[in-house]
Amino acid sequence: RAYLERRGFGPEAWARHRIGFAPEGWRNLSDHLTRQGASLSDLVEAGLLVEPQKEASGDGSKAPWDRFRNRVIFPIPDAQGRICAFGARTLEPDGKPKYLNSSDGPLFHKGKTLYRYKAAREQLAELKDGPLARGLIVTEGYVDAIALAEAGLPTAVAPLGTALTEDQLQMLWRAGPEPILCFDGDAAGLRAAHKAI
Repeated sequence: RAYLERRGFGPEAWARHRIGFAPEGWRNLSDHLTRQGASLSDLVEAGLLVEPQKEASGDGSKAPWDRFRNRVIFPIPDAQGRICAFGARTLEPDGKPKYLNSSDGPLFHKGKTLYRYKAAREQLAELKDGPLARGLIVTEGYVDAIALAEAGLPTAVAPLGTALTEDQLQMLWRAGPEPILCFDGDAAGLRAAHKAI
């Protein structure tokens, strides 16, 4: 909560964007969901658990563990608004990676998904004129997209830790003819903008 409030997000924003938290622990989520009837293989396929590497002995004795631990959780909706994956930010000062997404699988392909796409596209449809009425605003990450939405620019979306892909660009052009690229001003952000252009 302190991290989110430092970023300018209060409880209303937590609820609006369905922001959550994954506590410390290697099997909190897997234990909870398997008690409700989920199988470990389904949870691995959904990108919620990590399958351990098979050791040379090949006995497979280690159980899968939770992908997200001690992280702020951002549900990632698909183009229809259904949650298909999760993004997470570490709370450890030196935690690596800083941001982590669900792995690609049958429901989620990060190169074919834009964070906040459905919500932003619906807001764009309500704009009749002005410079923001011609396309979605593309930010570098989901925290940036949420910050813009909370600041009154609800047409913001974000790719998921990758440079914009052709599939994502096609999604942007379906929404409007002139997407606005709003990447960080550092070298990585400039490279991402030039690559997208």
